[in-house]
Amino acid sequence: MTVMRIAFLTAPEGVEQVELTDPWQALTEAGHEPVLVSTRTGHIQAFDHLDKADTFPVDAVVGQAQAESFDGLVLPGGVANPDFLRTDERAVEFVRSFFAQGRPVAAICHAPWTLVEADVVRGRTLTSWPSLRTDITNAGGTWVNEQVRVDQGVNKLITSRKPADLKAFDEAVLTEFAA
Repeated sequence: MTVMRIAFLTAPEGVEQVELTDPWQALTEAGHEPVLVSTRTGHIQAFDHLDKADTFPVDAVVGQAQAESFDGLVLPGGVANPDFLRTDERAVEFVRSFFAQGRPVAAICHAPWTLVEADVVRGRTLTSWPSLRTDITNAGGTWVNEQVRVDQGVNKLITSRKPADLKAFDEAVLTEFAA
């Protein structure tokens, strides 16, 4: 088995904790190396919906971390997390570079907001939290209401709607990233 090095990109605060920890654990248990990338050094503050949850140490900072160093990218959700990320040009460029290099990307819940900002959903079919449907459609994507969606465009794009979809999301991430 080849060990994959997977970037998890989050803002300094606002990530939905379970959408970070669940896929992280699945990848770790499968023998892969998840790496927490953020826009600042130190720790990120995760949330359980609107309540503060745990903090996690940042392993790398966008602007210094390069997509070439990773086999794939996971974008956890949370409402505030992708909203912060899409206003940081370094984070947006980091995401865009995975698409330019044909590397797999997985995004859950509100995370596709960052994909919209990176202008990488045009011509793609994806799912998300339902409130993003108009944003995805306006950005040229096709939104579907499915537990998990794998789109085979210039790269593999795995998306899911919400924390209740995490089992299917994790399975798709493990399968599609390894293929």
